[in-house]
Amino acid sequence: MSQLVQRSVGGRTLSLETGRLAQQADASVVVRCGDSVVLVTMCAASEAVGGMDFVPLTVDYEEKLYAAGKIPGSFPRREGRPTEDAVLTCRLTDRCLRPLLSKAFGRETQVVATVLSADKECNPDTLALIGASAALSISHVPFAGPVASVHVGRINGELVINPDMATMPESTLNIVVGSTRDAVVMVEAGANEVSEEVVLEAIQFAHKANGEIIALQDELIALCQKEKMVVTPREIADELVAGVSTLIKEKLISALSQPDKANRSAVLHEVKAEALSAWSETYPQDEIVYVYESQLKKLVREHVLKTKQHVDGRKYDEIRPITTEVGLLPCTHGSGLFTRGQTQALTITTLGSERQEQILDGLGLEETKKFMHHYNFPPFSTGEVKRLRMPGRREIGHGALVERAISAVLPSEEDFPYTVRLVSEILSSNGSSSMASVCGSTLSLMDAGVPIKAPVAGIAMGVISGEGGDHVILTDIEGMEDALGDMDFKVAGTAEGITALQLDIKTQGIDPAILSEALEQAQKARLFILSKMAETISESRPELSPHAPRVVELKIDVEKIGALIGPGGRNIRAIIEETKTTIDVKNDGRVMIGSSNEEGTRRAIKMVEDLTSEAKLGEIYTGKVTRIFDFGAMVEILPGKEGLVHISELADHRVGSVRDEVEVGDDVTVKVVEIDSLGRINLSRKAVFTGESGDSGVRRNNSGGRSGGAPRESGGERRPFRPQGRPRS
Repeated sequence: MSQLVQRSVGGRTLSLETGRLAQQADASVVVRCGDSVVLVTMCAASEAVGGMDFVPLTVDYEEKLYAAGKIPGSFPRREGRPTEDAVLTCRLTDRCLRPLLSKAFGRETQVVATVLSADKECNPDTLALIGASAALSISHVPFAGPVASVHVGRINGELVINPDMATMPESTLNIVVGSTRDAVVMVEAGANEVSEEVVLEAIQFAHKANGEIIALQDELIALCQKEKMVVTPREIADELVAGVSTLIKEKLISALSQPDKANRSAVLHEVKAEALSAWSETYPQDEIVYVYESQLKKLVREHVLKTKQHVDGRKYDEIRPITTEVGLLPCTHGSGLFTRGQTQALTITTLGSERQEQILDGLGLEETKKFMHHYNFPPFSTGEVKRLRMPGRREIGHGALVERAISAVLPSEEDFPYTVRLVSEILSSNGSSSMASVCGSTLSLMDAGVPIKAPVAGIAMGVISGEGGDHVILTDIEGMEDALGDMDFKVAGTAEGITALQLDIKTQGIDPAILSEALEQAQKARLFILSKMAETISESRPELSPHAPRVVELKIDVEKIGALIGPGGRNIRAIIEETKTTIDVKNDGRVMIGSSNEEGTRRAIKMVEDLTSEAKLGEIYTGKVTRIFDFGAMVEILPGKEGLVHISELADHRVGSVRDEVEVGDDVTVKVVEIDSLGRINLSRKAVFTGESGDSGVRRNNSGGRSGGAPRESGGERRPFRPQGRPRS
């Protein structure tokens, strides 16, 4: 039986419907906002998988291009691997749901969100999360929800819930906040150097709006919720817990006194092996490992709360040693190396022409992208042996986070008409390699000579909470603190303000007061890192790398665009092939010519100017004879532009026959002596030789040809005038 609930959120009607589509799924919900429609289904396996220490959740987001009236651009004309936006939506949904599902449930659970209609006003990414939350809430799966999310923009200084996608480019803030009834569980943001106060205000604004969406889900739950399955916590023998806890306590101080990750891991590995050896005859191995990891987490958290120090002995707000370098790679357009403790990111900048921008095949409004950041995380960065593979969701998510952080400071297309690609190679990782990539990207861009508005740096914050509100916020967390803590809060920005945020919560929510404290601590850290980077390079180099292409911008009359491109693109292709350049033409008449060869650029400029120029009265041109008549010769002075040299204007002496002076294909130098009201051009060869205007006596006759008066006799000896490019016999 179909059930439908709806209410107004952010000025639009949001509706949830179940029971009409996908009836064999454990639960399915159709979410509609405006004309955007997303079907979300949820299925859970019938049996639990034993020995899992994580939530076996899979989230898929299917962008169907028919939803926006598009046919895929790929050769088979069907959807292929997920787009970057689809992957980011999967991550956004997963990060909100996972903390609210019990590890003890142990059954593989899959959420599939399928975009059926996209109106390009209401972003379907948050609809996917709302539908997933509603489906889990009405299913038999234990779920500590509901949860909801909204976009918040800041347009003309005002915060707006779910602004139209078309107006988001005008916003100084684009933040997505996921929250339960009581607390925030996820934040993702890009911003244009906004203050910490604005960010906090936006988070609270979003949290209030999420309350309306959760109330709507409550209505649906009241109508059709299934009976929830009972999850039985794993029973662990007290003897085993006590024994393993004692063993870890004895070795923990020794492990935590090792500032080096490898040495610390070696000590902890010995403790784990000792626990397995001592108890393997009495208890299953997976149970011993479970107790070891849970007790290690408990004892490390207690140690951090007690000492107010990092696990490596640093003070809670102390940043690991930082080194920065630029210009490491001789043949790249720009390179920057950022090292913070045992985390190291090498970022390379490559500049290209506008033609090399990325073509997007998705549901969004953008069809191309001129700035890309790609993040690679090879196994050697953590000292592991794994297969090299295509970038996964983590790599794509980290790459997009850095891209948002840097986008706010890039120059405009008018000031810098290049396609920019950054690639961050993580050479070593022990905590927040994405924020190291932000710093490495800034260094690399400045080394390449890209005129960024301001340097950007990033830092990762963590928190460990205890009882009674006791907590410690850690600046510059490393890997163990990320795994065992309650929060991974990445903050990037300039000295003026925040440009990107990402918040992941390991618990079922976080107090806004802790977020405020973390933002204040992150600001101090960011300013410190920026000062360290400035010691190496403080602003962009004044010149581009000699290996980078040079892009020259010309402006032509819009009406001349067709002449430049030519029939079927013939003219522009000929210029590109001959000069080995790239040429991009804008609808407003801007022409971008790119090449790493200066001579090729000059030739391309000349050819473009020739194709789009108008003949000017009094100008001298060298052209080619194209046709010969009894009364004169036609000369092409500009591509596609011909003029007539009357027989009387061919030489400074009387000419009996045109062919006595020129033949088709000859190169001749002529002067424009007349342009009539119809745009027809009269040329004179005689005027070039004598230095006179040559326009006297030239007139139109009735037959459409041109006739002239008697040739002008020059004083003194007549000097011969030979046609250029063809010797006379």
